Amino acid sequence: MSKELVIRGWRILREPQQIQCHTKAATECVSFHGQWPPGEQKQFCHDMLVVKQFLDETEESALLSEIEPYLKRLRYEFDHWDDAIHGYRETERKHWQPSNRTIIDRITAIAFDGVAMPYVHVLDLAATGVIKPHVDSVRYCGNVIAGVSLLSDSVMRLVRTNDEEQTNEEYRQIFAKERHMKYWADVLLPRRSLYVMRDTARYKFTHEILASNESQFRQRLVERSRRISIICRNEPT
Repeated sequence: MSKELVIRGWRILREPQQIQCHTKAATECVSFHGQWPPGEQKQFCHDMLVVKQFLDETEESALLSEIEPYLKRLRYEFDHWDDAIHGYRETERKHWQPSNRTIIDRITAIAFDGVAMPYVHVLDLAATGVIKPHVDSVRYCGNVIAGVSLLSDSVMRLVRTNDEEQTNEEYRQIFAKERHMKYWADVLLPRRSLYVMRDTARYKFTHEILASNESQFRQRLVERSRRISIICRNEPT
């Protein structure tokens, strides 16, 4: 019988034998860097959740079977309206096959208390593609962003920022030049995992998917190939 588990304010509907694994995964997937002020690491861990093995292989295959025929008709793009993504294909989807709708509903139940925006974002990042540091616009989504990672492991980097830096096109260079003044977290996103960012992690940190040649976690290479993410959001407030 399924059971509800509350981890740091998140409700997780999983089988009883899987609970210990996901509780441990909450800390296994985060690596902190730089000089964090007292208490901020704890707040970050409260607002950033990773659920390993959220999908099984059958569920991943079912999602891919539904979205791949459409994605294959698209070309990878290298220009984005806010220059945040290079080497990507994307679409939005409202209607899903019943088995996949169950997966989307499970994400919605965990991350959004059952109420999310009706259109789900599907983002296909090529093996050589990159998602640059950015903070999602408050015009298009609310305080929670949740995504399932398909096909590949990856590393998401979240860097503490401020409003001025969020509007600067050279943010990556600023971080590289003033690294000693920054603090950040690298978050491992295993294949078939779910990540959920809310509140502080959503608004106060830029997030990016590290390029293949930079993809490391705790000094270990994380091989990143083509990655598809299924992303849900809630309405702007």
